[in-house]
Amino acid sequence: MQPSRDISRLIEIMARLRDRETGCPWDIEQDFRSIRHYTIEEAYEVADAIEREDYEDLRDELGDLLLQPIYHAQMAKEEGLFEIGDVIYAVTEKLIRRHPHVFGDDESGNAASSEKRWEAIKAGERAKKAERRGGEKPPSLLDDVPAGLPALTRAGKLAKRAARVGFDWPDTASVIAKIDEELGEVQEALAGPSEAAKAEEIGDLLFAVANLARHAGIDPEAALRDANAKFVRRFEHVEARCRENEIEISEAGLERLDLYWNEIRKADKSA
Repeated sequence: MQPSRDISRLIEIMARLRDRETGCPWDIEQDFRSIRHYTIEEAYEVADAIEREDYEDLRDELGDLLLQPIYHAQMAKEEGLFEIGDVIYAVTEKLIRRHPHVFGDDESGNAASSEKRWEAIKAGERAKKAERRGGEKPPSLLDDVPAGLPALTRAGKLAKRAARVGFDWPDTASVIAKIDEELGEVQEALAGPSEAAKAEEIGDLLFAVANLARHAGIDPEAALRDANAKFVRRFEHVEARCRENEIEISEAGLERLDLYWNEIRKADKSA
């Protein structure tokens, strides 16, 4: 078996890895549920390589991500559900159907009209999915916002979808007022005995903050990732200063730790 630039070789390798007689014992044991978290992790690693502008890593991470649909499709083929050709057909059919201004007779228009057309098509798709599932409940505008998304990302997408039918705050100031309201409710809950109430109110506060990011045109997940990275970098400065002064960080005390923290914070702001 030799590497190749042809995707058919990747499909062949995956089939060999899953072969019940001669394949890899670990790969043979896997199922849809056991590898689903790898699919999510690989997507994050692609995003991380893009943010770092490391295009050699991006090439490798895209390969790891590409493996995931091949892996799932191989397991589906073994169970007689579908195979990779069906996956490729489905996505090509969807792209053609959702872009009649490119592949059909519709006029191109502008970005806004394209998005409006896209949403109308997706609304039809949601209705068909609901019908296919037996009409368990009427189709909802929120049906295809994946539950498996990171919570902050999903909060923004849910609110954005609802905003399309006018269910939204009129401006950013209104969102900030809502955050102030939610913060007050958090403070009330924290003063009480109910852990469930505390969790609920903090959740409402986070949802409101995600909406502030949406109104400001900011991706809340990316903003929080950046904040995490900044915290790590600043905390590493605090650790380095403790080592420099031969002080155990656990014994440095909050006043000294704050002093070191404010050093790097001040340096960041003056940069």
